[in-house]
Amino acid sequence: MTAPYLELPQGTLDLLILRTLSLGSQHGWAISERVQQLSSEALRIQQGSLYPALHRLERRGLIKANWGTTENNRRAKYYELSKKGRAQLEVEKEAWAKLTAAVAQVLGTA
Repeated sequence: MTAPYLELPQGTLDLLILRTLSLGSQHGWAISERVQQLSSEALRIQQGSLYPALHRLERRGLIKANWGTTENNRRAKYYELSKKGRAQLEVEKEAWAKLTAAVAQVLGTA
């Protein structure tokens, strides 16, 4: 039996995409698959959320996109972290650590 997918809190998707792209350039579907894999199948990114987030990150200059060919010989847009995106990832990881520590403290699990 598969565990139910968790709902992502607002703003978390960008952090997950940046972290995934810190591992290397990937196309959209691969980003989604990688997040699902790294979360032990607990997180699933819907295409309706993924592609708007990728476009938003690209507009902000946090990621760059180039057209390429997938392993299945299909044309796809490949995304990679920019220098600005790498710096933003560190800022967001630090903020996430503080947030989760504070929530855990309030819940009495710290």
